[in-house]
Amino acid sequence: MFAPARFPVILASLLVATLVTACSSASGAAPARVTLAPATVSESPAATPTPTFVPDAGAGPASASASASRGRSSGPAARAPGTPAASGGPGRAASGLRGKTIVVDPGHNGGNAAHPAQINRLVPAGGGRMKACNTTGTASASGYTEHAHNFDVAQRLAKILRAEGARVVLTRDNDAGVGPCVDRRAAIGNEASADAVVSIHADGNESSSARGFHVIVSSQMTGGAAVEARSRALAADVREGFAAATGMPRSTYTGGGTGINARTDIAGMNLSTRPAVMVESGNMHHPTDAAWLASASYRQKEAQGLADGLARFFA
Repeated sequence: MFAPARFPVILASLLVATLVTACSSASGAAPARVTLAPATVSESPAATPTPTFVPDAGAGPASASASASRGRSSGPAARAPGTPAASGGPGRAASGLRGKTIVVDPGHNGGNAAHPAQINRLVPAGGGRMKACNTTGTASASGYTEHAHNFDVAQRLAKILRAEGARVVLTRDNDAGVGPCVDRRAAIGNEASADAVVSIHADGNESSSARGFHVIVSSQMTGGAAVEARSRALAADVREGFAAATGMPRSTYTGGGTGINARTDIAGMNLSTRPAVMVESGNMHHPTDAAWLASASYRQKEAQGLADGLARFFA
């Protein structure tokens, strides 16, 4: 595009060239070659407006790194670790808890002590054994009972699991009843086609140095070798989740420091055809463990640790 200020100069040059050509033609001479130097047009580029960075609503002052990235297209906003996405996020549900059937078995029951005839009757325990229908459980020196601890943690765990989309079946729905018997507890898991069974207990070892938690597995399950293997995997994942959430050390008195103990005398697992473990959450006869187990805030950590362990198992 020509600048208007240069137009008269170009017009005059063309006029001169026309006159010269006309004169040469009139005289019979060869037309003179007129070379016109092209007009030089210099234009200053239009100024480019500086883009204005407008932070998202609610954003604080832009940082130096944010300033450096202005003008570039950005992807989805980063989320802090553990923060669910707007759609609900991955969380544990996406790891496999959603849709799973989990049987939560709070050991013992608050009415057992008042009904000795019922809880002392013998029932099948697996491997040809018979044992008492149930027991009263233990208690701390301050009188905090194992059955109350177990039921409270079970209620907290059930709430977490249901929020994650799991189907939860409790072997008892209150802490004032009797039983159910240990063989019936196993049957509840089998009948529910449970993807996992977690039985919640607390131990009562009398040694002054005995403390910590451990997870019990059966080495003689009705479900056979495949279910035993799945139960060992569940035990390892529950152990890791529980330890990380609670800070409770592994047992100092059983399991050889592994936090896992294989037994053949636990009817609820012997008779199971589903992956099943029993968690001894700590020793109620150790003062430190007992104080922790009696704390509501600690029991919430227990429930979270068990949920985390189950999430690991289904991941």
